[in-house]
Amino acid sequence: FEEGDVILTTRNDYASNYILFLSLQQRFGIRIEIAPELPVGGVDAEAMIRLIRTQHPRLVSVTQIPTNSGLVQEVASIGRVCRDEGVLYIIDACQSVGQRVVDVGEIPCDFLSVTSRKFLRGPRGSGFLYVSDRVLDLGYAPLILDMRGADWMEEGQYRLVDDARRFENWEFAWALVLATGEAARYASEIGLSVIQQRVKKLSGSLREALGQIEGVHVLDRGQELGGIVTLWVEGWDPADLVIRLRERNINTSSQVRSSAVLDYDDKGVTGSLRFSPHYFNTEDELDRAVDVFKDVLRTGH
Repeated sequence: FEEGDVILTTRNDYASNYILFLSLQQRFGIRIEIAPELPVGGVDAEAMIRLIRTQHPRLVSVTQIPTNSGLVQEVASIGRVCRDEGVLYIIDACQSVGQRVVDVGEIPCDFLSVTSRKFLRGPRGSGFLYVSDRVLDLGYAPLILDMRGADWMEEGQYRLVDDARRFENWEFAWALVLATGEAARYASEIGLSVIQQRVKKLSGSLREALGQIEGVHVLDRGQELGGIVTLWVEGWDPADLVIRLRERNINTSSQVRSSAVLDYDDKGVTGSLRFSPHYFNTEDELDRAVDVFKDVLRTGH
């Protein structure tokens, strides 16, 4: 990156990604441009495409499904324009893989990053990265290289390996790698299209049921919604609700404003309570979760 380079992103990019962009801004003087949102929620893909063509960003970054919302952002049309314009495009698919079909043949991108521990149901501390042939042909490599990604040829010379291994490190936690592979095989055997339909059905019905409870505000906005259901509950700290629900064997999570500053500020909340139903959940379990949630709000415990 050089001074004046543009990174184009959305209002729903992942917090760690945005922190890195701010770090690059401080170090190199880059500019961060944020594409506008659609009225219904989610990035305005057409507006982002116009910014790609006028701002000529060095990098476009889109989180397909943010950690703080059930939103599923449009990524394919943006990718086609990035490919045509020769702009590097990275997709954060950490919340996508495992709950829906993700096909880099249909979604042109240069990088697609995944963690194992989310909907893929693999181990914490592992993940994988897709790297396009275009990136390899252009000679891109990570700032920190070791002998996994390059060969030391002469005293003053090294040579990058030909494939995406150049983005790996020599040391691996091989048990986690094997477990990630097993999780991927498990999901593939069930079928990602089957999983996607099931997750959409369960999360939709849960979102509807929770939204009918007095004092509960469903925060999910967008043309398409996935398997994350987020709420703001009047008079409650989301972290306290997580504790109360866990005592009743209902597993949820909470987030604070720093997880999604732009999105939570837009929604006028300081955090959220998050339900994440997956394909193995039953309708009876969702009904019980709603009943317990109502009881916690009514009794305070």
